[in-house]
Amino acid sequence: MEPESPSSSEPAVTTCYRHPKVESYVRCTRCERFICPDCMRDAAVGHQCPECVKEGVRTVRQARTAFGGRISAVPLVTYVLIGLNVVAYVAELLRPSIVDDFAMLGRGLAGPDGLHYVWQSAYPADFHLEGVIDGEWYRLLTGAFLHIPPTEGTFGILHIVMNMVTLWNVGRVVEAQLGRARYLSLYLLSALGGSALVLLLDPDSSTVGASGAIFGVCTAYYVLARRLGADPAGINRFMAGLLIWLVISAVVTSWQGHLGGLLTGGAIALAFAYAPRDRRRVLVQAGACVGMLALLAVLALAKAAAMTG
Repeated sequence: MEPESPSSSEPAVTTCYRHPKVESYVRCTRCERFICPDCMRDAAVGHQCPECVKEGVRTVRQARTAFGGRISAVPLVTYVLIGLNVVAYVAELLRPSIVDDFAMLGRGLAGPDGLHYVWQSAYPADFHLEGVIDGEWYRLLTGAFLHIPPTEGTFGILHIVMNMVTLWNVGRVVEAQLGRARYLSLYLLSALGGSALVLLLDPDSSTVGASGAIFGVCTAYYVLARRLGADPAGINRFMAGLLIWLVISAVVTSWQGHLGGLLTGGAIALAFAYAPRDRRRVLVQAGACVGMLALLAVLALAKAAAMTG
């Protein structure tokens, strides 16, 4: 006796296209494939599968800031920069020689006794050069992440505290306006600009601190605020205070580093703020960063060549 065939009215069993063993009777509203509860993603109408959701996100135009950066709710770059400065400071406390090894220094002499001396053209054979003049180019950047030890200098631990508080207050605003990539470029170029001016004007001094980079960020805050039409009185007072501090701090700090960061940050901010708002914007902004980096490199190389010559 032959087995009976199933009734033609019995519904066919459908399964999730991602999980073939799971029965499903719900279709993705975009691709119309069957999906199980684990694969359902809420949509404006019905549900979509994970692949369609990813495709939709990829094709949707991302929101941008007024200056072309991606909008982000978390000031991640500011957090990371503060963290790097704090970690470097803790490392200084554990190993004080880090300051001598990585501070910004154009030229100097290291003696056989392990001490550091001011550079002079004629020096004993058992002394050796140190600083940028000896090819230690990393000092142009590493010095911007170090600070005065707690028991030294005029400010002591206040040096890093004041810098990080300023970076926290102003950096978050500038990062939100520029986006992470542009903000990081601004910060690092401002740090290099400060070190480059120290190298040009005061190569014999050993300097540390994020002040050059922070002066650049503060100047960018002013430029961007003016571009966005903020209250002129408030931001003019901010800039006046910054310039007054530049003059006052020159008595006990490296004014060259502050001024170099201010000028570099201001130039980059102007390029970011006034680049054309079309397809050329990214090209102009990136070109300004590359051009500034090239200028700083040429100035540093020329100064190093002059010192060695």
